Amino acid sequence: MSSEFVDVLVCTTCRAANLRPVPDDAQRPGAVLARALRDNAPEGLRVMEVDCLSNCSRGCTVALRKPGAWTYVYGNLDPDMHVATVIAGADKYRDAEQGLVPWRERPEHFRKNCIARIPPL
Repeated sequence: MSSEFVDVLVCTTCRAANLRPVPDDAQRPGAVLARALRDNAPEGLRVMEVDCLSNCSRGCTVALRKPGAWTYVYGNLDPDMHVATVIAGADKYRDAEQGLVPWRERPEHFRKNCIARIPPL
């Protein structure tokens, strides 16, 4: 296992989870996902809440980043179903050189819901 860390950025402002609206006074899906990820994240994964990842139409969204690596943005996450998916994907990302996890080794949800891939600085 690599000694690197991964930032798991979780959008906490969206009002949509799988495109279903959430009332203003309800707990937003990203906040629920961030809390669950923080409670279950292994060493090397840093969960960080962010205000907006500009992916509102594709539901709950996370981004994975680490130094010198590609950044990936994934959407359509459900905080009740995808905590283990995000953790598994982040673990593979952490251990992959430049964050380039072979497509077939990514969790299925990540394969079908990649929003963006951003080159390293």
